Amino acid sequence: MTPLPTCPARPDTPPFPAMPTLPAVATIAQTIQLSLAPVFLLAAIGQLLNVLAGRLARVIDRARGLEMMIHKIDDGPELARHKWELRLLDRRMSIINAALFLSVSSAVMACIVIAVLFIANIGKFHIGTWIALAFILSVCLLTACLIAFMVEVRISLRAIHVRKEILD
Repeated sequence: MTPLPTCPARPDTPPFPAMPTLPAVATIAQTIQLSLAPVFLLAAIGQLLNVLAGRLARVIDRARGLEMMIHKIDDGPELARHKWELRLLDRRMSIINAALFLSVSSAVMACIVIAVLFIANIGKFHIGTWIALAFILSVCLLTACLIAFMVEVRISLRAIHVRKEILD
């Protein structure tokens, strides 16, 4: 084992190991500033998850109600209409579940971006391209979620039209 070097200015002091360098406050502050966009993205995703979960709950409640009504109807146009609406609700549930999966995946990617930003900055890793790609993937997942949400809203509009026989 090699001996530790002594301090040249004070040769009479005992040798000591070099202190590990910690990231400067300015570096951490800059990393926090860089992570603001993914943090705002997370806040938006949280609100979107809330809306999607609410819509899913309403669709499930309506489907359960229709299932109870179908058992009371023997046959006829009312039964056909309820079955049509149940198929529509089932499709809506699938789309909302897909949108929920996409939004949660987007949130996970945003969290990874934030964590990797700090790790890269503290460890002095040069992985900016990977961070940018992860952020782009997060935004793409969010875009796919919003498209699924738009499709689900359009499908839901089919079921709320007032039937023509009632209007006549």
